[in-house]
Amino acid sequence: MKFDMPLSELKKYKGINPRPHDFDEFWRDSLEELNKYSLEYELIPADFQSNFAECYHLYFTGVGGARIHCQLVKPKNKVNKGPALIWFHGYHVSSGDWIEKLGYAAEGFTVLAMDCRGQGGLSEDNLSIKGNTLKGHIIRGIEENPEKLYYRNVYLDTVQAARILFSMEDVDSDRVGVYGASQGGALAIVCSALEPRIRKTVAIYPFLSDYKRAWDLDISNSAYEEIYYYFKFIDPNHECEQELFSKLGYIDIQHLAERIQADVLWAVGMEDQLCPPSTQFAVYNKIKSPKNMLIYYEYGHEYIRTLGDKVHLFFNEFF
Repeated sequence: MKFDMPLSELKKYKGINPRPHDFDEFWRDSLEELNKYSLEYELIPADFQSNFAECYHLYFTGVGGARIHCQLVKPKNKVNKGPALIWFHGYHVSSGDWIEKLGYAAEGFTVLAMDCRGQGGLSEDNLSIKGNTLKGHIIRGIEENPEKLYYRNVYLDTVQAARILFSMEDVDSDRVGVYGASQGGALAIVCSALEPRIRKTVAIYPFLSDYKRAWDLDISNSAYEEIYYYFKFIDPNHECEQELFSKLGYIDIQHLAERIQADVLWAVGMEDQLCPPSTQFAVYNKIKSPKNMLIYYEYGHEYIRTLGDKVHLFFNEFF
């Protein structure tokens, strides 16, 4: 490790970003707000189709009235209820190409891939806030109450997407998993924490954790760079530093980790300078359910050879 902790310390590290005193109440109230929204959704056949799977655009109304888009890929002619996966994408981009989901559909999985609000896909971000946005989503809403934080609503979208998937008549509610890398890995952790029916979780070098630790490292060129730019352009004397990290604690996935009941498969690259290993271990070390971490010593935040095969075998345990 050239820039982070040695592995022996990482295995004991518990994170340093503060946990708000009303964290549990905050998420209890947020979920109660989500309960006001229905599980109704709209299906529109996609232009892309397959010989063995049906592909749809799925839309639902999320908190605040935002229109949220997902890709839905379903095996054709399914007779019995089968397993299902929820996919979450990386920062800034979208749920990707339809063909990426066909391998799982061929195995009998229903796949729901959600676009995050206001990023590269078709989901809306209608959050009205005061103050700056700079260019990033981590700090969006930071100058208001924590209910205005961008990721608070995205986290609730993951739960609503999961509830919709659970409601589908051809989905076996005992065989639902979540998957994602980077931002998607963080959302997989969040969805598992806030929706306890999730049975299997794959998180690949997840984002959105231990913001204070990320700040203590060199983050000016990392996934956490907007914190650096916030201080540089908005709070150069760090007069609001304590308040900023306290508010970010509401959307720090390490504080949700102990709620997870699913089996967790985690992959970390020990040379990851975008989402440093210590920020990941802060979360992983708090997970109490069955878990396994795959450590890739020579890899950073990048494609990891053979990992996709391991993930597929992990989810195929549903059969």
